Amino acid sequence: MPLIIVPTMKTQRALLFTVLLAVSGSLRAEIKETTVEYKSGDVVCEGLHVVDTAKTGKLPSVLIIHQWTGLSENEKMRARMLAELGYNVFAADIYGKGVRPQPPEAGKEAGKYKTDRKLYRERMLSALEVLNKNPHTDAAKVAAIGYCFGGTGVIELARSGALVKGVVSFHGGLDSPNPTDGKNIKGKVLALHGADDPFVPAKDIAAFEKEMQDAKVDYKLVSYPGAVHAFTQKAAGNDNSKGAAYNEAADKASWEEMKQFFERLFGSK
Repeated sequence: MPLIIVPTMKTQRALLFTVLLAVSGSLRAEIKETTVEYKSGDVVCEGLHVVDTAKTGKLPSVLIIHQWTGLSENEKMRARMLAELGYNVFAADIYGKGVRPQPPEAGKEAGKYKTDRKLYRERMLSALEVLNKNPHTDAAKVAAIGYCFGGTGVIELARSGALVKGVVSFHGGLDSPNPTDGKNIKGKVLALHGADDPFVPAKDIAAFEKEMQDAKVDYKLVSYPGAVHAFTQKAAGNDNSKGAAYNEAADKASWEEMKQFFERLFGSK
C-alpha cells in the first residue's frame, strides 16, 4: 500500500502563500522603457516612452518636457516615477536627436525656442502627437509637465490650444509674451515656483497671473519659501547664492502637489 502523506495545516498555509506570492510576482509592476524616434518637421527627434506593462487598457498619460540641457536622466527618472504611479508617459525631445548641450551652450539652445515660441510649440505638439498615438494613451486624459525650460514650455503648449487636461510647470519661466494667448488654454494650469528664484522677476509673475485671470483659466500658483531655480534637480547643488539649487522640501512638496492635481484631473486610475 503506497504511503500517503497528508500535509499539515501549517504546511498547507505555507504552500498557499507560495502560490499567492508567485501569482503576485507575475502581476508585479514591470516598467518598460522604449526609445522612440519621431519627426517634427524635417528634424528627427528621440524621445522615451515609459509604461508599467502590468497595466492594461487605456491609461491617463503624461508628456514630459525637459530642462535646458535636453532630454536627460532627470526627465527619465521622473518618467519612471510617473509610470510607477500608473501613468503612461512620453518624455519629449525638443532639440532633436543627439542635441544635448551643456552650459553655456545649453542657454543658447534653449534661447532659440524661448525667442521663437511658434517653433517651440511645433516641437511640443509633435511630441504630444506621438503620445496620443500610443496604444496605451487615453486621449481624454492627457497632461503635460515640464522642468525649467520645459516648465516654460508646458504653459506655452497650453497657450497653443493643445487638447491637454492640464499642465504642471516646475520652476519654469512665467513671462507672458502674448497675453491674449491665455484665451486658447483649454485645461488647468499648475505653476510650482521657487519663491526666491532670481530668474523669474516679480513683473513676470504678475503678468502670468493677469493673463490667467483675464482668460478665466483655472490656475494655481504655488511658491516655495527658500527655494530658488531648479529646486527639483539634485545636480544643481545646494548653494542658493548661485540662483539655482536643489531643495529637498520643495522637491517633495511639489511632487505631491502634482500628484493631487492629477488625481483631481483624472480621478482614480
